Amino acid sequence: MTALDRFVDVSRPFGAHIAMRWWAPLLLTLLVVGATYILQLLFLSAAAIVEVGLWGKDPNDATLTPLTYLATNFAIILIAPLSLLALRVTSKAPWRSAIALDRKFSWRRLSSYTALFAGLMVVLNLLIHLVEPSPGSAFAITGTTVALVIIVLLTTPLQAAAEEIAFRGVLTASYAAWIRAARPALVVGIGLSTVLFALLHTSSDPWMLLNYLGLGASTALIALIGRGLEASIAFHAMNNVFAMVIGSLFAYGGGISQDRSAGAAGPYMLLSLLAQAVAVLLVWRIEKRRATAAMED
Repeated sequence: MTALDRFVDVSRPFGAHIAMRWWAPLLLTLLVVGATYILQLLFLSAAAIVEVGLWGKDPNDATLTPLTYLATNFAIILIAPLSLLALRVTSKAPWRSAIALDRKFSWRRLSSYTALFAGLMVVLNLLIHLVEPSPGSAFAITGTTVALVIIVLLTTPLQAAAEEIAFRGVLTASYAAWIRAARPALVVGIGLSTVLFALLHTSSDPWMLLNYLGLGASTALIALIGRGLEASIAFHAMNNVFAMVIGSLFAYGGGISQDRSAGAAGPYMLLSLLAQAVAVLLVWRIEKRRATAAMED
């Protein structure tokens, strides 16, 4: 019997397929939450030393500069290998089981879903602009803007992938391990990991919180349908890339302002929830066709 046979049940749905002891999900949660805060504190402190101490940046300026955005993303990216290593140690399950079930990770799937969701994000952001137009005077392109856009394009997909691995790949399956029956296990796994994902974004705005809950739930469902993280990574990456590129272009040529306080968002965020629902339906349709084609072959 192999490790895969003992600790991963390929007959169960993705997200409820890994066996582990009752204490392992608690340890994995502490690791992800602790790493999220500690790594960002370390990297952002180093960035602050450079910007405030050497470059003379105003210490009260909380905008995301190229350096602070890079530091934030690198801190989040490191959570992926840490959570996979912790999964291997605590459950003995192969780390690949948190990325795809009963098959290899498919770069082709990732690419095709990325192209699909890029189109969906174009439509979404055009609709948001019609409903909640950005002030025209905010648009500017400076050296800071160019640097931010480059860093967004290079690192944000990795940041989104790291969050999908940690929350949808590792934590969802760990919480589901508490329940034996598959369907209730999925409800518990998806529910707990989604709530934790939303809370760690530390927003006091109800519309933003609803959006984070929707993003967590929709990507978990996408991973469940696809039996792997390719589509969920693609959707999460395109969601973040478009948001941050637009934020860079409409930042008056400076750093990106991220306001998550109450009143920062509004009902227009329902359009994001609609896009998340559309993404789930698209993946369901595509994967259904893929399964039908495989059966016919």
